[in-house]
Amino acid sequence: MASYPPHSAGKSPDPPRRDSKWWGWGDPAVTPELDGPALETLRERIGELRPASTLPQLAGFDLPPAQELPRALVEAVGEENVFTNSEDRLRHATGRGYVDLARLRSGHLDAAPDAVLLPADAAEVKRVLELCATEGVAVVPFGGGTSVVGGVEPLRGDHDRLISLDLTRLRAVEVDQRSLTARLGAGLRGPEAEAALAKHGLVLGHYPQSFEYATIGGFAATRSAGQASSGYGRFDALVSSVRLIAPAGDLETLATPHTAAGPALRELVIGSEGIFGVIPDVAARVRPAPTQRRYEAWMAESFEAGAEVVRRLAQGPGLPDVIRISDEEETEVSLALSGPRGLAGSLFGGYLGLRRRRGGSLVIVGLEGEEEAVARRRAMSARELQRGGAVYLGQSAGRSWEHGRYQGPYLRDTLMGMGAMVETLETSHTWTELSRLHAAVGKAIHGSLDSQGTPGLVFCHLSHAYADGASLYFTFISRARGGAEVEQWRQVKQAACEAIVATGGTITHHHAVGRDHAPYMEAEVGRTGLEVLRAVKDELDPAGIMNPGKLLI
Repeated sequence: MASYPPHSAGKSPDPPRRDSKWWGWGDPAVTPELDGPALETLRERIGELRPASTLPQLAGFDLPPAQELPRALVEAVGEENVFTNSEDRLRHATGRGYVDLARLRSGHLDAAPDAVLLPADAAEVKRVLELCATEGVAVVPFGGGTSVVGGVEPLRGDHDRLISLDLTRLRAVEVDQRSLTARLGAGLRGPEAEAALAKHGLVLGHYPQSFEYATIGGFAATRSAGQASSGYGRFDALVSSVRLIAPAGDLETLATPHTAAGPALRELVIGSEGIFGVIPDVAARVRPAPTQRRYEAWMAESFEAGAEVVRRLAQGPGLPDVIRISDEEETEVSLALSGPRGLAGSLFGGYLGLRRRRGGSLVIVGLEGEEEAVARRRAMSARELQRGGAVYLGQSAGRSWEHGRYQGPYLRDTLMGMGAMVETLETSHTWTELSRLHAAVGKAIHGSLDSQGTPGLVFCHLSHAYADGASLYFTFISRARGGAEVEQWRQVKQAACEAIVATGGTITHHHAVGRDHAPYMEAEVGRTGLEVLRAVKDELDPAGIMNPGKLLI
């Protein structure tokens, strides 16, 4: 079996990717620090934090012993493409949610894959799945490993052995410049896909917060939505055709702009989260790279006022590519943690006071495209924002957000090292019900934290807008219950999810279902809908080897 570095220099493929930035160990080279004012704000709001214990070393990590794989399975991809050392097993044992990192920091995991396999192409994927179905080996497809809902947790179900099927090597790019489509391999990370398209003067435009590490296959498997999805579209809207390699056979849709041929089988694949099979590649709609990007910030009078502006933009012609409205709590905390300091901070505060916008809601507006189109759309959005009472803060604040748009997970690592619990969750509803959903979820999270003796910060922003509604993205921070981090998290998560279900919102707008949201799927799709999905699972994966325990319970 292979180890890192590969023992056959020059002949072996790249080993599974290993990036400290997304590893959650608080790498000082990339993890942001909090200055004095920011720390004081946290102490005032959630109390004194007790730094977490020293992070465990990889060499001393406690993992269950690995089971030996069938020889035919090793031969299917080549011995040099099978990784069984502890580090690679560990790196494929969790996603990157709070509870994942809390378990990693404990130095012990109850489950890990027995091996990591790197197939070279779709043919090898197909052979691996056939052998695993015959031998009863569970398979967890693995892209960037960025799931925050337990989507890559190595649950075995009824199977004694489990592999992590790392799709790193599936990185082909085929561009149809005339049709403005591109077939992209599942193993391409977001920046890699964009770099390949940039050579043709094109862009995909899909930028979730996990963009640096998440993959094309992961985008498709989770129905991902990026920060610019209001303009470019969610990933499911970008996919023109898709292929699925299932244990029972292949499923592929036609590369056409539209078809009326019955229910869309594409929709069974997009969002299937690895429970039916493996997505080796997708054909996606692309567009010419923008010649101009304009990001700016405004301050609305309140969250409700800002949301009303976004509703009018979404129901008219002027919705920006990026539109985010932070509620008052998030705005206050964001400015305290990363706002201007010193004289600049005093001037900024004075300006807000002069414009009567202290305590308001921060609005981020982003526009991309040709210069003339950006100018026209910017005029429409600015007119609506001014009509709604928002005050212009300038482009520097917008560029600051753009520059730090992927920093959230790194700040979470910093706070966890300080002894804080930091978690996010998201949902969506119609405009009519959005305010009620916002209040209900915030109240549920606060109530759960208070009942555990760890009162905390709970804030939210509107992250994606549609003509009929919008999504809400919640963040909560509190003192961690040392030694009971997972139980603390579970209680808060359950309270929030129950509030979402009771209010009629979706259990997930873009984080997907995974393991964490699976208990609420019946509320999402109904009992009959759940049985339909189980029937599809039985047809495509009769041995039940694909990602057991995810999405369907």
